[in-house]
Amino acid sequence: MTSVKISFLIIFIYGLLAKNSQGLSPVILIPGDGGSQLEAKLNKTNVVHYICAKTSNDYFNIWLNLELLVPFVIDCWVDNLRLEYNNVTRTTKNPEGVDIRIPGWGNPEPVEWLDPSHQSTGAYFNTIADALVKIGYKRNESIIGAPYDFRKAPNENAEFFTNLKTLVENTYNSNNKSSVTLLVHSMGGLMATHFLRLQPQKWKDQYIRRLVSLSTPWAGSMKAVKVFAIGDDLGSRMLRESIMRTQQVTCPSLAWLLPSPLFWKPSEVLVQTDKYNYTINDFQKWFTDMELPDAWEMRKDTEKYTQDFAAPGVEVHCIYGFNMSTVERLVYKPGTWLDGYPTLSMGDGDGTVNLRSLSACEHWRKRSYGNNRPVKSLPLSKAEHLTILHDQRVLDYITLIMKH
Repeated sequence: MTSVKISFLIIFIYGLLAKNSQGLSPVILIPGDGGSQLEAKLNKTNVVHYICAKTSNDYFNIWLNLELLVPFVIDCWVDNLRLEYNNVTRTTKNPEGVDIRIPGWGNPEPVEWLDPSHQSTGAYFNTIADALVKIGYKRNESIIGAPYDFRKAPNENAEFFTNLKTLVENTYNSNNKSSVTLLVHSMGGLMATHFLRLQPQKWKDQYIRRLVSLSTPWAGSMKAVKVFAIGDDLGSRMLRESIMRTQQVTCPSLAWLLPSPLFWKPSEVLVQTDKYNYTINDFQKWFTDMELPDAWEMRKDTEKYTQDFAAPGVEVHCIYGFNMSTVERLVYKPGTWLDGYPTLSMGDGDGTVNLRSLSACEHWRKRSYGNNRPVKSLPLSKAEHLTILHDQRVLDYITLIMKH
């Protein structure tokens, strides 16, 4: 074989390898609210119940740990996982004697399985990761996890955004300089979008291939209003909404997820009572009337993030469900005021997020939002907010786009 032919063959093979390496964009999984494992270590002097442990020798899994969500024991869980707000520093902290950490930075396992024992009830990104492995991906190499403290909003997650930028760059470099796909779910889509808005366009053009979004509440959700009012049982009959609410209302991320004034009109009634009808302009009065002053402060801290609707500056694949009953308004019977249990007036969405919020990404197609990066939406009938992660239609779509 002549040297010319050998040189041509080397160039041809190199071209094939380069094409293949660029064909598999490495994936970073960014979870939503409740989508990361959390670990706790205790050194408390006081507890809320005699059965609650004051100390622990080491860190233990606190989310998701079903053994801690049983009657009586759940009181300990609530007290350990709640946050305390300081309206001077405008920040939250864990209760005295409680240390919470997020395990497994960079490792996909803590976002594939919320329960470290890998029980099916804690399945999260695992089905998607399995589908990616089938087309050539490798965990901890081209499938990476980016967990964070989902109790908090962007204003208290600055370290996450700094670490995420480094993680993107390292993932890019260790995968033959292939640009990275951010695959996000629910609130993780808001975290990723905020992160992308912080980056120069030149950086995004080099390091980010695309943003694949599942069930992102781009404009917030009425579900957050419902949780502030009565709590949420996470779809489990064994949990009581009122008990869960004690912990849930202390989270700034819940205030961040309230409906955006960009997509809810000031004339729309969100909470209806015989004394007052609360609109999106009445959150301060509503929180005052419910005796949740810290919630209003957290809303003020996070409201600026709901008012920035600039496009993220990358290719977006916006996948969401519809045709599922989703709360649109809380209606209190005459005489019950805000301490009663409201009737939930329902509308369209994915069971958690309203359709107007899920589909808000489609506004980025308009020139007024700038950068002309493609936005592709995939509405899926009956794709529920959480189970969309295991929907075959989603798996087929993701594996298709990731091959190109």
